[in-house]
Amino acid sequence: MVARTIEAIHAKSLKQAADVRFCVGDTVRVHVKIREGDKERIQTFMGTVIARKGHAATEMFTVRRVSHGVGVERVFPVHSPYVARIEVESSSRVRRAKLYFLRQRSGKQTRLKMADDKPAAGEA
Repeated sequence: MVARTIEAIHAKSLKQAADVRFCVGDTVRVHVKIREGDKERIQTFMGTVIARKGHAATEMFTVRRVSHGVGVERVFPVHSPYVARIEVESSSRVRRAKLYFLRQRSGKQTRLKMADDKPAAGEA
């Protein structure tokens, strides 16, 4: 009985699947609602998704960017009401679930290979 109640609460708090379609290695622009006093505005944070963890209502993702020579990482809940929108700018082909190795790299070493959007041979 308790498990069903918890599942119902989680189901209400989930966003639509179309809103959260991004992967590790994608460059995303996250639109976050910021409260300043009694006003609310939207601030964007653009960077590379280096990790996704959790599932359902507790799913989180980490976005990393380098700002003025300093690496900045932010962790966002996927289904948070404060995350207004997630836009995928570009996709990269990665072979890892977590890209924590990018923390030790700088400059051109941080570039990821772009994903091919072409259909494979044999597909029409």
